[in-house]
Amino acid sequence: MKKIMLVVAIVFSTLNINAQVKTPAPSPKSTLEQMVGLTQVTIEYSRPSKKGRTVFGDLVPYGKLWRTGANENTTITFSDDVVINGQTLKKGKYALYTTPKVDIWEVIFYSDTDNWGTPENWDAKKVALTTNVDAQMLTNNVESFTMGINNLDNNFANLELSWEKTFVTLKFEVPTQKTAMASIDKALAGPTSGDYFSSAQYFYQSNGDLNKALEYVNKAIDMNKDKPFWYTRQKSLIQAKLGDKKGAIETAKISLAAATTAKNNDYVKMNNDSIAEWSKK
Repeated sequence: MKKIMLVVAIVFSTLNINAQVKTPAPSPKSTLEQMVGLTQVTIEYSRPSKKGRTVFGDLVPYGKLWRTGANENTTITFSDDVVINGQTLKKGKYALYTTPKVDIWEVIFYSDTDNWGTPENWDAKKVALTTNVDAQMLTNNVESFTMGINNLDNNFANLELSWEKTFVTLKFEVPTQKTAMASIDKALAGPTSGDYFSSAQYFYQSNGDLNKALEYVNKAIDMNKDKPFWYTRQKSLIQAKLGDKKGAIETAKISLAAATTAKNNDYVKMNNDSIAEWSKK
């Protein structure tokens, strides 16, 4: 009986040890999160490596649907509707499939994201958007399949895929201006000084209506009894951009005095630099 109990104990001990063994995944999982303007974009995918193999045309055959990575679906999530090559892709989560060819790839956004690899039964009704992009040759070798979101702008970015010596990039547009304007309109229905200041900043930074920016920053300053130095700093920048260098200098001096009192050396320097620049004839 004791021998039996000893054997059972050894077996359970061995099973417990085996259950704790950890090894690295051949194709590690990766998550990428990126804000593009005001749109959150999230990519989840697994990253296979070349490991001396020929990838495109062999490991990944040309002309056949590819999972665009390894293991379960590669997915991409957009928090807002986006536009790709003139087509609207509704906000949401999509599986990303591709059909690689030598000089062009078909890119497919598929609404069912619960497949392992490609769907066993393809459903055309679940294809949310399909587009073609050119494939480019790289001079360097990319060992592990890599996805990225680059060339960031307030209104667009590029979804990039690279592996071996192939590079594919797909531009997508985001509704930053529409979202920002909706936010501004909502805030200005009952705005605070901070709302007016943020609105003025947006118009200034996006090369929008500068007269509107000046109007909003003036309201922000009037509504705030403390007259923050970053408010007056923003006003001076707007005035300078409108061509009113004299007014910009006067406002910058107000910001400078307040920043000096607050011992904010960054704003002291910025104001001094701007006053020197705008004073040049």
